[in-house]
Amino acid sequence: MGLIWSLVIGACAGFLGSKIFKGASSGLLWNLIIGILGGFLGGFVFGLVGLGGDGLIWQLISATVGSILLLWIVSKVRK
Repeated sequence: MGLIWSLVIGACAGFLGSKIFKGASSGLLWNLIIGILGGFLGGFVFGLVGLGGDGLIWQLISATVGSILLLWIVSKVRK
């Protein structure tokens, strides 16, 4: 069940990240990939800062922030 929740949270976080970060709209598969990678990135960054939490909402927040950060990095690399 954990894998299914990770995919759902990743898809939601990728969708939210692409809506918040303008100019990064993509399809469902790309949103899923961005959300999952963003979840790892957000967890890593929040761990470095010393923030952390447990639960579904915290995972969604962390993955969304990571997705936005990842989309920002990709936009800078593309330029």
